[in-house]
Parts: sequence; structure tokens; C-alpha cells
Amino acid sequence: MLALASLSGVADADWARTAAPYADLAFLGGVALDSDSRAAARELVARGREEFLPADPLSFVEDQLAALDDAPIRTGVNVRSATVEPIREVASICAAHGAVLELNAHCRQEELCAVGCGETLLRETERLSRYVAAASDAGATVSVKVRAEVDGADLPTTTRAVADAGADAIHVDAMDSEPLIADVAAASDAFVLANNGVRDRVTAWEYLAYGADGVSVGRPSDDPVVLGRVARAVEDWARRGPPRRRCDEEVPR
Repeated sequence: MLALASLSGVADADWARTAAPYADLAFLGGVALDSDSRAAARELVARGREEFLPADPLSFVEDQLAALDDAPIRTGVNVRSATVEPIREVASICAAHGAVLELNAHCRQEELCAVGCGETLLRETERLSRYVAAASDAGATVSVKVRAEVDGADLPTTTRAVADAGADAIHVDAMDSEPLIADVAAASDAFVLANNGVRDRVTAWEYLAYGADGVSVGRPSDDPVVLGRVARAVEDWARRGPPRRRCDEEVPR
């Protein structure tokens, strides 16, 4: 599987549709859902970052997913929230569109971490698991976006906890710790997407050899040359033998 990782303020329906010829799954967002996460996002915008800050984030998600209902690519939405209730609500929207709800336990910006979002959740596994359970109970397929090299966090332990809570996929930004993918893949039966520096056959196959079920492309996701190379690499890997998941089981609906 080739996925497109969310890019704040960039990853919208038009972006996903443009990349549909190459990828299997596109994560829109990230979208800040509640008052604390939206306040943090406004601070990020004030210092020059791009962010999605619609007046009504739930309506925004609904409209974006509806715009892709006929697109030849599965969609997901990466979200941030310091509270659980908006996660239930957006998960219901995702479920209605057959989309993946991706919980952001990844962002490292100080403003987001200060309100309990992003990588802070990797140090609060119990709270992250509650978020996962709420989204799963609402009927959504659930992915959790995580980051390697976070002090006080243990990704295999987190992977087991969120998988037990109902997570279907773990989306790992490996940073410079590519071998960690093997430990994450061994920790549960959740589908593993590996991210960071995926640009070609060599980088994609390294993650797949460590046990990832798929890879994701971030910053170059608007570059058809890069996407074409990675898509061919993923297809060639699959032809070498049975993948860890069958195609009809990838990120289960």
C-alpha cells in the first residue's frame, strides 16, 4: 500500500484527487477539532505555519470527504483534539464515508503539546487509548499517527495498547530509527504504515523489509515523479511474495 501523509493546511480534497492515480489512501488534514487545539493552531498560523482553521471543523471534514466520495482513492482524516467528544463526532462522519479516522499523536509543535495534543499523547497511553476506543465505537476505521524518538515514549508498548483499544493501523514517522518498524510490526496485528524519507525503491523497500505493510509519502506527495517511483516500488515488492496483509484486508473497512 502507498498512502499520502497529511500535511497541515495543504492536504485537502483537491490534493488527494490529484494524487489518486498513484496512491491507495490519502490522509487529509490535520484538522484541529476542539477549542484548545484550534487556539494552538491559530498560534501556529501567527508564526507562519499553514493550518486548516475552518469556522466549523466538522462541516469541513464532511464537505472534504463528500468531495471525494467518487474518487478512486480511499480517504482518511488526521485530527487533533485535547478532548474526546469531538473525536466521537468526527469518527461518525468518517464512518459514513468509509474513511479512516487518524488520531494525531505525532505533531511536536510546542503550542499543540502544551494543550495535550500531538506527541504528548505518546506519553499518555491511557488517554490515547480512550480516544481510539471512542473513534472505534463510533464505527470508524482508526489509524494512529505516531513519531519515533520521543522522550518518555515506547512505541511498541503504545502500539499494543492502542491496538487493544481498537486501532486498525499504526502510522509511524520513523525519523532516523528505521529498524523500530520491526518492533512496531511485531507488537500487534495492526496494519503498519511507515513514513519518513520515502522517495524511491530503496527507501520504500527498507521499511517493507522491516515488516511495514505499506509506506506513506509526505512532503513530495504533490510530485508525480516521486509518487510514480514509490508506487512502482510497492507494486514490485508485492510481486516478490505474499504481503503481510492481503489487499482486501489493507486498513480494514
